[in-house]
Amino acid sequence: MTGPDPKADLLGYLQAGREALLWKLEGLAEYDIRRPITPTGTNLLGLVKHVASMELVYFGETFGRPSGEPLPWLAEAAEVNADMWAAPGESRDQINALYHRAWLQSDTTIDMLPLDAIGHVPWWPADRNKVTLNQIMAHMIAETHRHAGHADIVRELIDGRAGRQPGNDNMAPGDRSWWEGYRRRLEQAARDAGR
Repeated sequence: MTGPDPKADLLGYLQAGREALLWKLEGLAEYDIRRPITPTGTNLLGLVKHVASMELVYFGETFGRPSGEPLPWLAEAAEVNADMWAAPGESRDQINALYHRAWLQSDTTIDMLPLDAIGHVPWWPADRNKVTLNQIMAHMIAETHRHAGHADIVRELIDGRAGRQPGNDNMAPGDRSWWEGYRRRLEQAARDAGR
């Protein structure tokens, strides 16, 4: 029997978030994965593009291992929030492939460095830009799962599908009628509390 492997545990959580995020695009038309659903423009493909970009810079540049991937949407002259949506010339396949390449780059960095390896995040304030691989793994787990949660809500607003992952949606059992009744009860409870 082997002892606990904290790095493998962290990587497992990161991978679960990665897969949950990509799953939210499955079965949707091109328009639906790109359309802005919230007032701030949150959209599914943009979330994948953003998280892929963040993995590349946090596990690459931070540890002196730049990926070489062109990320023009992160350039100094790029439009604000250009990493949060897909331009018409950027396909789903291209962005998904970028994300898979980011996984490889990140996983290689994670594999070759110990958790206490030191890196520097140049865009963070000087008093806290010295980090460890452990910190960056925790940061990217939080970042990935945060955006997977956004994607879950966006997907539910598009076509009603919600849940954690294929085969284990982690949702209460109930058909459409049950969920409609549940939502009505919550709405009434909110109204009652607001009086």
